Amino acid sequence: MYAIIETGGKQIKVEQGQEVFIEKLDIEVNEEITFDKVLFVGGDDVKVGVPFVEGATVTAKVLQQGRGKKITISKYKPKNNDRRKMGHRQPFTKVVINGINA
Repeated sequence: MYAIIETGGKQIKVEQGQEVFIEKLDIEVNEEITFDKVLFVGGDDVKVGVPFVEGATVTAKVLQQGRGKKITISKYKPKNNDRRKMGHRQPFTKVVINGINA
């Protein structure tokens, strides 16, 4: 059984026991979280939401809070002697899916 959930403005396909990196959530490590924005539940009994499946939830446990690999950005404007170098590290939350309740 699998489900498609919405979190952080993104849609993610999840299965039970899968570890997923999602947008940062303000939740402590080892706490449980319930996603109630379930768009689709697949498997033997398929349920499609309009826009969400009513009564369906996905439970997960937070494994890690962190920041991703650094991305370097270089900006250059010709004829102005303008060069700029910036970096960015996207924060994330790593969760493991405990169950899909449809």
